[in-house]
Amino acid sequence: MTALARKVSSINATPVATDTFATDAVAGLTATPKRLPPKYFYDAIGSELFERITALPEYYLTRCEVGILNEHARDIAALIPPGAALIEFGSGSSAKTRIVLSVANSLAAYVPVDISSEFLHQQVQSLRLEYPKVAMLPVAADFSKPFDLPQAVEKLPRAGFFPGSTIGNLEPHEAAAFLRHAGRILGGGSTFIVGVDLVKDTRVLQKAYNDAEGVTARFNLNLLARINRELGAEFDLDAFEHHAFFNRERSRIEMHLASLKRQRMRLCGECIDFRAGETIHTENSYKYSIESFGALARGAGWSPVAVWTDAGKRFSVHALRLRDEPVNSTRDRQAS
Repeated sequence: MTALARKVSSINATPVATDTFATDAVAGLTATPKRLPPKYFYDAIGSELFERITALPEYYLTRCEVGILNEHARDIAALIPPGAALIEFGSGSSAKTRIVLSVANSLAAYVPVDISSEFLHQQVQSLRLEYPKVAMLPVAADFSKPFDLPQAVEKLPRAGFFPGSTIGNLEPHEAAAFLRHAGRILGGGSTFIVGVDLVKDTRVLQKAYNDAEGVTARFNLNLLARINRELGAEFDLDAFEHHAFFNRERSRIEMHLASLKRQRMRLCGECIDFRAGETIHTENSYKYSIESFGALARGAGWSPVAVWTDAGKRFSVHALRLRDEPVNSTRDRQAS
């Protein structure tokens, strides 16, 4: 453990995880402008809050994606090789995966990868009861970084699953890097199913990230509460406010935590000053067109195979195939 991590007074995570969290939090909060990585939203409390967000009336993304998956689950399962391992990057509750697992009768294994270890293992316990014929092999890891797959799937064909438009949380160059990273894990010729939110009316976007119940605000503020719990800080949550808005120029929703007053905090021995109105940038959610995401995927070595949308074309689910040889363009198809 580094000297930075030894300054942490309250540790509720493994030493390695705490060390990384502390390093990232200090680096982000002493940067200009201030920022925090969105992957740290998802501790046990954050994961539960996000599941509540997905059920909100304003949050169209989950309903649209679930509708697409329900309608086209068999088409998606047909793209997964028999006896394959399905690897989900950032599995959360695995609710959407269940739709695919229910029809992918020849699937050999499911490998959910998630940063929230406690929440991950809770979900796997119920999955083992629901799908006894599929080997459940959870991996507690940051899916955006290299991780080891279970030895049991090393020789199996692989398919990837990345729903929820999580790819929109990445800067476009980061999204391309992630697609290449996923390709290295999945291997040549593999299939990757990716959920992508689409550009739409700004009013719909504004409501989705500023819900009337304030659940998204609590989800955002939990990031500071987590720093208090795990890193021994003393952020006053009442002194910060949730802000979310659509940046049209960059085609993204931005989430921030705005300081309501001038204040000073200490974190891991570092002094952090806030001006009144200064924000911590906590998340982006990029919105793509079908064409722009296809171009991004091609640039990262994937060939678009299929794309499905809801009737209102608010959301899309893309099937990609990793190029290990030239892809016959006549096999590509588009469905909606």
